[in-house]
Amino acid sequence: MASEATTLTVPSEHGDREMRISSPSRVLWPELGITKLDLARYLVAVGDAFVAANSDRPISLQRFSSGIDGEQFFSKNPPKGAPEFVRAVPVTYPSGRSHPQLVIDEPAAAVWAAQMNTIVFHPWASRAERPDEPDELRIDLDPQPGTDFDDAIPAAIELRSVLEEAGLTAFVKTSGNRGLHVFAPIDPVREFLEVRHAVIAAARELERRMPEAVTTSWWKEERGETVFVDYNQANRDRTMAGAYSPRALAHAPVSCPVTWDELESVDPTSFTIETVPDRLAATGDPWASLHETPGSLDTLLEWWERDVRDGLGELPFPPDYPKMPGEPPRVQPSRARKG
Repeated sequence: MASEATTLTVPSEHGDREMRISSPSRVLWPELGITKLDLARYLVAVGDAFVAANSDRPISLQRFSSGIDGEQFFSKNPPKGAPEFVRAVPVTYPSGRSHPQLVIDEPAAAVWAAQMNTIVFHPWASRAERPDEPDELRIDLDPQPGTDFDDAIPAAIELRSVLEEAGLTAFVKTSGNRGLHVFAPIDPVREFLEVRHAVIAAARELERRMPEAVTTSWWKEERGETVFVDYNQANRDRTMAGAYSPRALAHAPVSCPVTWDELESVDPTSFTIETVPDRLAATGDPWASLHETPGSLDTLLEWWERDVRDGLGELPFPPDYPKMPGEPPRVQPSRARKG
């Protein structure tokens, strides 16, 4: 039986690459009929902006066996059969174990990942050459039950002011779901734990300014109808969907950079695999200048130290992390009271 495979030409600075796509008609998003070939073509269409945002970083691939409704798993190690132009870099995980992790440097590598059934791309906050020292401060604004995307907007705008007061330039994108991601470029001179502390300091300052709307509470039972500032996304080996990455949701959304001027009027559901290429061609990339003005974490870390002196110390880590210095008990508050 003849193979259904096709070939997609992907431009690169090294010349055109002919990338094989097997099962190009495989439907990944059933409600819209978007196929594997459609996904590969999307990654070519947004290739320059995708690479600018996600390249030269350790990256995890969220792969699906048979579309968004099929089984899924995260692939960190370079899969067998990777093209010669797809590289890997050794990284250290929270357990202390070190292992090579995939790096994407050009659109053809993203297309190859799509050929390997990748739908969501999760880049680290650090560069491949300095994986222990992030060059991006990232803050995930996650609306809790009873709130939605519109509730995240004022939180993001106020967070921008907080970061500006700390000497950082903030950029924003939709998460591709209900929330917002706020990034700020930083000098890559601090380890992940210090960056996490800087994020917590910013989150606590935001919480002071918007106490009814924002929370830093790790335990869901304490959050209420607020926007949770997920500080644990700043940890080593914790990632969020990259800019221009598709998401595995029914309407094929994309985590899409937006300008601060348009934030209050955007509809996040309008940013999809089918619409974002035209948007990018018409308006350009709002994150094109993201790394032009990296800032220092000195002010945020001064706020962290001030809060520690005032009795606000470390916050809980994810459950798969080793017990960390100064961390409070990992016990759900309601259960702790019962004890």
